[in-house]
Amino acid sequence: MSYESMMCDLETGVCGASDEEEMQMVDLKREEKSITMYYVTDPICSHCWALEPVLHRFIDEYGHYFHVETKMGGLLASWEGFSDGANGIQKPSDVAEHWREVGEHSRMPIDGSLWHDHPILSSYPPSRVYKVIQRMVPGKEQAFLRHAREAVFALNRNIGEDDVLIKLVDELGLNGKEIVEAASQQSAQDLLEEDFEAVAQLGVRGFPTIIIVNKEQKGIKVVGARALDTYVQALQQVLGDTPKPKKIKALSHKIQEGHLLFSKEIEVLYDVEQQDVESYVRSELQENTYQTKHIFNEMAIQRV
Repeated sequence: MSYESMMCDLETGVCGASDEEEMQMVDLKREEKSITMYYVTDPICSHCWALEPVLHRFIDEYGHYFHVETKMGGLLASWEGFSDGANGIQKPSDVAEHWREVGEHSRMPIDGSLWHDHPILSSYPPSRVYKVIQRMVPGKEQAFLRHAREAVFALNRNIGEDDVLIKLVDELGLNGKEIVEAASQQSAQDLLEEDFEAVAQLGVRGFPTIIIVNKEQKGIKVVGARALDTYVQALQQVLGDTPKPKKIKALSHKIQEGHLLFSKEIEVLYDVEQQDVESYVRSELQENTYQTKHIFNEMAIQRV
């Protein structure tokens, strides 16, 4: 700032710029986002895991236009009477092959062998934990959802079991025992049922589903894991104008979120070719600030 702009005018009584009117109307009310993006998902939804790279880029670039509401959809209440004929799934072991195909196609690593020897009996326990964290520690629920997905898809941990969930919540710096115990209460199931009712009102029957609506509750529904352009076009139709993307935070900031970052995510976030990811990472991060691992031949990085 120049010295001139710091001068105080004896006549106006202003220190600094003194060319404004003596009295003027102001409005300090922050403009509320008039668009909502509903994201209907489930902790064990494999196509939701496949969508992570695109979804995170979409929110990072265009999230200033909308408020995100994540709803749990209740993919697996139990195996009693469960049937998914479209995907050929009648029993737990059938899921393993389906997950393997999704992982190979999306390049978001999926193990899936737990479905043969240690199957998840219901997706409701991690969904209830999500809802309890959302109520008790608002803002931490998305970190839990990501952490749970890494655990079940890439690391083959059964997130339907309390001991696994307790450890996952503890790893986020929260009280895992307290939160998982709260998630076992009827009040947590009631919270989950509220999501189920909202999902039904939205007319959603499959996951992932993203619905972008304006304040008149009119908008666009996108079903399944789609390309980034699909979501941008949906936002454009709801806005009635071409949305302007924000610049995505540098990798050095992104890695501070704490979770694993897979090669596919780096490729999508920063428009990097697969063969160039390792050199890109080396150019963006200091040597001792991250570690590299490979899961099912896919590179992943994490802060140290």
